[in-house]
Amino acid sequence: MDRNLFREEHELFRTSFRRFVDREIKPHQERWMEEGSVDREAWRKAGEGGFLCPWLDPAYGGAGGDFLHSVIVIEEMARAYDSGFAMSLHSDVVVPYLATFGTEEQKQRWLPGCASGEIVTAIAMTEPGTGSDLAGIASTAVRDGDHYVLNGAKTFISNGILCDICIVAAKTDTSPESAHRGISLFVVEAGTPGFVKGKKLRKMGLPSQDTSELSFEDCRVPVKNRLGEEGGGFLMLMQKLQQERLVVAIGSQAGAERILEDTITYCKERKAFGKPIAKFQNTQFKLAECATKVEVGRAFLDRLIAEHIAGKYLVKECSMAKLWQTEMLGEVVDECLQFFGGYGYMLEYPVTRAYMDARVQRIFAGTNEIMKVIIAKQMGL
Repeated sequence: MDRNLFREEHELFRTSFRRFVDREIKPHQERWMEEGSVDREAWRKAGEGGFLCPWLDPAYGGAGGDFLHSVIVIEEMARAYDSGFAMSLHSDVVVPYLATFGTEEQKQRWLPGCASGEIVTAIAMTEPGTGSDLAGIASTAVRDGDHYVLNGAKTFISNGILCDICIVAAKTDTSPESAHRGISLFVVEAGTPGFVKGKKLRKMGLPSQDTSELSFEDCRVPVKNRLGEEGGGFLMLMQKLQQERLVVAIGSQAGAERILEDTITYCKERKAFGKPIAKFQNTQFKLAECATKVEVGRAFLDRLIAEHIAGKYLVKECSMAKLWQTEMLGEVVDECLQFFGGYGYMLEYPVTRAYMDARVQRIFAGTNEIMKVIIAKQMGL
């Protein structure tokens, strides 16, 4: 189906970014996967090209584009079988908190670096004993004059090692009746005494993405680094999680499309019993099923992207997209890998890495089980 989301300027941007991917990302992917991290220089080059936070106002160093420019970056990274260059986490999950809730001083201090790639960001919500239940976090921030004393531990933090600033969720009110109202957000800068970056975690997929544990040991954070009002953290998180889940859905949809495209090509070339396996009915039926899921997903997602850009409240729909697109990706990549036979089990084949990378999509940004809870609540159940 034809897509009608993008204007000519967006297609020019896509062409430019695809060239950037071919030149600055693909040649380094294998090394990044082995090292477990992306070069800082790659972040700076992405910033120079206008590919980080492309929606950001030029007054803060941005390119003055819109969310569709970010959509293109997410899609093209998926097409490149990227395994951990967390540009979308930085540009479309973390930095929007600063742009929306930051004071003018905070914006001037951090946003230009976020757009240039000099500042890499992370967000720390998940804790060792608390996953999707944000109200259950145990980290605390106690006011002490012009500072808060932050204590706690976070885990599974993407960009945890590389990050220059990290948005941290902590309790400023620990009373049980303030489980939600007691959460505040703080921007903690790397190098702050007591901010300890732990070991880099080994993962099943996304090997290029540096994921780590973080701990805060009597870490003194200036009051001026608090984001928004004290106690307003939960509402800010709820407001921004809509886009975070949409970002996951966009990457999952684009990933499924690329995997299906490459599998169709492979099935036309690979022969068994004297003919291409694409000529077998089982192959045709399985690929037809995958193609149908991909087309249905694209129609729903493009409409959702347009409504998100229009500013509509889409908590239910974005939760549905996160749930459906990630489940669909898992189904499609599993079916497609089977056609590669033994080669589908070899790490040098992109479909194999895609299979491993796909699994976490159903876990982060809120597990799919939590998505079902949110959808049910939005339905009035």
